[in-house]
Amino acid sequence: MTSLFFIWGFITCLNDILIPHLKSVFTLNYTQAMLIQFCFFTAYFVVSVPSGYLVEKIDYKGGIIAGLAIAGIGCLLFYPAAGSHSYPLFLGAFFVLASGITLLQVAANPYVTILGKPETASSRLTMTQAFNSLGTTIAPYLGALFILDTAVKTADEIKLLNADELSAYQAAQAAAVQNPYLLLAAVLCFIAVIFALIKLPKIETAEAQISIAENVAFDAVHDSAWGYKHLVLGAIGIFVYVGGEVSIGSFLINFLGEPSIAGLEEKDAGKYVSFYWGGAMVGRFIGAGVMQKIQPNKVLTFNAVTAALLVLMTMLGSGHVAMWTILAVGLFNSIMFPTIFSLAVKGLGKHTGQGSGILCAAIVGGAILPVMQGVFADHIGIQQAFFIPVLCYCYIAYYGWRGYKLPAA
Repeated sequence: MTSLFFIWGFITCLNDILIPHLKSVFTLNYTQAMLIQFCFFTAYFVVSVPSGYLVEKIDYKGGIIAGLAIAGIGCLLFYPAAGSHSYPLFLGAFFVLASGITLLQVAANPYVTILGKPETASSRLTMTQAFNSLGTTIAPYLGALFILDTAVKTADEIKLLNADELSAYQAAQAAAVQNPYLLLAAVLCFIAVIFALIKLPKIETAEAQISIAENVAFDAVHDSAWGYKHLVLGAIGIFVYVGGEVSIGSFLINFLGEPSIAGLEEKDAGKYVSFYWGGAMVGRFIGAGVMQKIQPNKVLTFNAVTAALLVLMTMLGSGHVAMWTILAVGLFNSIMFPTIFSLAVKGLGKHTGQGSGILCAAIVGGAILPVMQGVFADHIGIQQAFFIPVLCYCYIAYYGWRGYKLPAA
């Protein structure tokens, strides 16, 4: 099960490498380049609810196998997209790939939670999430080595190429994307076969819902999960958290390439993205220990305020100061998603399943906010456009300070 968390973290984080690569190959502006994240994270909004129904029909193991198969098809679509030099086909491939990962998350997250004793559920999920972060840490480094290794020419340089040189150049650029994603497709298919052959404990979704309902503080007092203010505010928190985190990661390579920041080549800048996602991995281990002593909402508030200050320093600074302050944000992002999620579903009783679905749909923030930041980057500059993550962290600080509170019983 842990291998699933690793692989979808790895694949998701490769977007941060492909964005600057495709931006250069197709000579896109920032708004157009952010359509990659828009198509990828829109799948969470579109596919989450149907995935839930599908898992109910084919159980968790079937959902995992189907998710792996769909993600594998998405990886295979990168081959014709790169070969035909088609940006719309790339966007379609991202959507299919993300649809498979969404189905994987819908099946795997609750399965890991109920796969054992209830009192050790948090430790199991923490371990698997740590391996998810391991995937996001390794992906930028390997992606930079293989995808960004081939230098991308400017539009003016491409005009100077003759027909043979242009054909060779396009073939090299296509192969830089095709080979890594063919390998990923093979890995996903291999894992799907493994899951099809091994015997997993049979746990019906109805049993899972009963298990969840037995472990809440008090039963629901509303007709719907939407009646709980702390859940609705938490959904907004998930929306802005994912949007802010993805926005920063999506712009890192281009930002580190700015002459006033670090002036790094894309290949070198891509390796530094690992520090951003690696910080999240380290922060999860630290946060798990800290939150045994300090209330989670207080840790959430502290991390959000610190992240907002770091991004502000990035906006106002330059050189290596701005470079390392933005990379350090990853450390403080670490505990935000699981903490917001757990605070938001607390006390929902029989509506816990509906509340979880609402929170998963809120991941669509990763589709919308990066595009908004891209629009501002095109008009006011990439550095000043980071004001969007600042606003996101300010809201998360509010949620940890007051918005998380449950209604009076």
